[in-house]
Amino acid sequence: MNISNILDYIHELPEQSKLALQNNISEIAFPKGHILLRANKIESNIYLIKKGLVRAFIERDNEVTFWFGKEGETIISMKSYVEDQPGYETIELLEDCELYELKTENLRKLFNEDVHIANWGRKFAEKELIKTEERLISKQFKNASERYLELIKDHPELIQRVQLGHIASYLGITQVSLSRIRAELK
Repeated sequence: MNISNILDYIHELPEQSKLALQNNISEIAFPKGHILLRANKIESNIYLIKKGLVRAFIERDNEVTFWFGKEGETIISMKSYVEDQPGYETIELLEDCELYELKTENLRKLFNEDVHIANWGRKFAEKELIKTEERLISKQFKNASERYLELIKDHPELIQRVQLGHIASYLGITQVSLSRIRAELK
């Protein structure tokens, strides 16, 4: 997915503002298995996924996956972005990935220089808040079968691209329970 489309998906910008933002973005690539962000570290970059798939997880007694990101989505530690504090999450690449990298300090500078980019940043944060809210509501008010059906309805490609163990963790269940749910739905 090209950077122009990703930026427009977040919020359309006038051409001059979009060019200013793009001038601060570089392309990078990492192999499957690479850890892009580490928990308990302040992250100074934001990434936009050009190609590939990632997961965010927290390590407790075991790893708990709470988010998957695919082409067009943003990889960010919101705690680092908003408060300059260490983030909660670790981000692992589930496939070879091509990413767009944007330094947070450069973005903040652009916010001060260009109201259109500042509004783009506000829209970005609002969309991230809504995604977080939807995940929270799903976890709180839907059972595992409903969450699985929602996942295959909203993101059917993830079932083909993600290990079942990560999907089970994302749903808050064991892999055995996921297998049972999948068998019941056939």
